[in-house]
Amino acid sequence: MSGDFFRMRGITKVYQMGGEAVKALNGIDLEIAEGDFLAVLGPSGSGKSTLMNIIGCLDTPTNGEYFLHGRRIGNLSEKELARIRSREIGFIFQSFQLLPRMDALHNVELPLIYAGLPGRERIRRAQEMLCRVGLEDRMHHRPNQLSGGQQQRVAIARALSTNPTLLLADEPTGALDQATGRQVLSLFQELCNEGHTIIMITHDRHIAAYSRRVVRILDGELWEGDDADA
Repeated sequence: MSGDFFRMRGITKVYQMGGEAVKALNGIDLEIAEGDFLAVLGPSGSGKSTLMNIIGCLDTPTNGEYFLHGRRIGNLSEKELARIRSREIGFIFQSFQLLPRMDALHNVELPLIYAGLPGRERIRRAQEMLCRVGLEDRMHHRPNQLSGGQQQRVAIARALSTNPTLLLADEPTGALDQATGRQVLSLFQELCNEGHTIIMITHDRHIAAYSRRVVRILDGELWEGDDADA
């Protein structure tokens, strides 16, 4: 597997808590090919949230190297990291994080405003993404007029709107019932088949099974496979 797209080597993260050093990540090595669908599977406190924050350029490692599209992330300024977050990474959260006073169309349009796209292009792109997730008839509905599954589809459309290098999904079905969650996971599979690269953080091995590849994390250490007894 080529590490040209995404590569981590020796990633550690140490927090200082009450004068004591706590190691949240311990020498993480990870490579992801472009177009892959990876699940990071682990229980609460395993280090998966810390890993997600580093992948998403929301935090920086204490030691180690992280490359995305051949670019070394660790030495970038906060301004450069913000640019990568806004243009290279599409975030999908458990709680949707939609703005309640905006309809679906304007929620999807929002990151395109920050990206500096002209108005007509923003609207065209937002409409295109909502159609892609099957919400062409819900564009002018506000979040409180949408079901949980529809809200998550809006969030996915918003994440796709900037044509990011990587989709990063944090427990994306956690607020959904099982049937709706399966629909969202099937959409991820479709997106992966279209060439999108997806990293999904989850504590549920049944959800992880929808991915093409699973890595497990426990006590800040990572290994390949979804064996429940590992």
